[in-house]
Amino acid sequence: MSNYIHGSEPVEQARLSKLNDLINDRCLNLLTISTGDNILDVGSGLGQFTLRMAEQAGPTGKCLGIERDKKQLTASIQNQHVRQFSWVEFREGNAENLELSQAEWGSFDLAHARFILEHVRSPESIMSGMVKAVRSGGRVVVEDDDHAQMCLHPNPPGFLTLWNAYMRSYDRLGNDPHIGRRLVSLLYDTGLRNIRNNVVFFGDSGESPTFKAYVTNLIGILEGARELMLQQALIDKISFQSAVNHLEEWAKNPEAALWYTINWAAGTKP
Repeated sequence: MSNYIHGSEPVEQARLSKLNDLINDRCLNLLTISTGDNILDVGSGLGQFTLRMAEQAGPTGKCLGIERDKKQLTASIQNQHVRQFSWVEFREGNAENLELSQAEWGSFDLAHARFILEHVRSPESIMSGMVKAVRSGGRVVVEDDDHAQMCLHPNPPGFLTLWNAYMRSYDRLGNDPHIGRRLVSLLYDTGLRNIRNNVVFFGDSGESPTFKAYVTNLIGILEGARELMLQQALIDKISFQSAVNHLEEWAKNPEAALWYTINWAAGTKP
C-alpha cells in the first residue's frame, strides 16, 4: 500500500500548489506532447500539471488523471472547472492497482507519474500498470526524488541531522527515499526501451525573488513528516525545532544556495 507521509490537509494542499508553480514549467519542458495526444497522469494530485499537459494536447486530445486522495481529487476537479477543459477527466483510483476500461488499456500515448514511486512499497506495480496502459510506441515518463541529492550552502546548523531523520522516516513506512536513482532500472525491467534520463533542477539562491518559496516548501516538507519522525524517535522535538529555526534564518542570507534535482526518466513501449 502507498504510504504518503505528508497527508492532504489545507496547509499541505497549499504547499503542493506552490510547488507546482515552481516546477511545472521545468517539467513540461522535458516532455514532448503533440496535439491530439491521449495522456494518463497517475497520481495526479491537485491536477495542476495534468491540466498543463492537457493544454498542450489540446481539445482533440484526451487527458485522464487518476488520484486516490478524495481531497486532492476534489481540488483537481475544481481546477478543471476553472480551466474549462472538457477533454480532461479526473477519476478516483489507486495508482498501485489501476482500474481502466477495456477500451482504455493500451490506448494512451503517454503515461506520466510524478512524486508517486517514493511513497509506495512496490513501485513495480505502478510501473506495470502504466506500461499496460500505453499503446505500442507510447511513452512512460516518471519523475521522482533521490533525497540524498539535497544540498544547502552554507549548511544551517542542525539541518543535516534533520534531513537524515526525514530520509529515515521513509524506510519506517516501507518507502524508498532514493527511488529517483532507480528510475531507469524500473523502466527497463518493465520492458520499456529507448530509455533516456534527465533531471529537473529544483533550486535557487538567496538573492532570487523566488528563493523564499523554495525554503518555505522545504520547511513544509519537514513539518509534514514531523510527527512521524518524533514518533519513531528519529529526532527529538528540541533538535527539530532548532533546525527549522536555523533554516528560517538561513533563508535571509543573500549568499545562501539550495541545490536539488528531481530525477526524470522516460521509456518507450516496443
